[in-house]
Amino acid sequence: MKTNNDLKDLFEGLDFDVAEPASQHEDRFREKLRKRPQKKMPRHNGVITMWLPVMAIAASFLVAVLIFQGIFTTPFSQEQELANVSPEMKQTQEFYSSVIRTELAALKEQKTPETEAVINDALAQMDILEKDYENLKTDLGKSGQDQRVIYAMITNFQKRIDLLKMVLEKVNDINTLKTTNHENNII
Repeated sequence: MKTNNDLKDLFEGLDFDVAEPASQHEDRFREKLRKRPQKKMPRHNGVITMWLPVMAIAASFLVAVLIFQGIFTTPFSQEQELANVSPEMKQTQEFYSSVIRTELAALKEQKTPETEAVINDALAQMDILEKDYENLKTDLGKSGQDQRVIYAMITNFQKRIDLLKMVLEKVNDINTLKTTNHENNII
């Protein structure tokens, strides 16, 4: 441990400014302080002042969580397929989709100048049903897989298939009438 003599030796080698300020130095300093415009400190309740840093940290944390959630995950998908509900619903969707594709292909094969108007009208109605189905997918995402929405989606599939079958029957009737309607009769 160092003794007092060692400390005195240490400080003797250093040159400290030990001069006293001028006699009116303090008065001039106080006068400058008085002339300087004073900033009014906002008066806050002690509780608000105490909680302000805590609220700032909480707000920063909330913003960080929302950004993280928005970038890396979708909080709740706005559009959800029927296949996402369960494996059975996936099979149902695949079945109905394949039947609709098959019926549409058959309908397009039957297109002739005589049946063009009927087929175009059916395709327009199919577009309307498809838009309804897109709305139902959004509803399913918002409702959290509500059974009523699932039933409405299945009903939409059934309506599309029924429409296509009905139009195919009409087209077949038109084609049948065309071939049997007095075309073979000679006058």
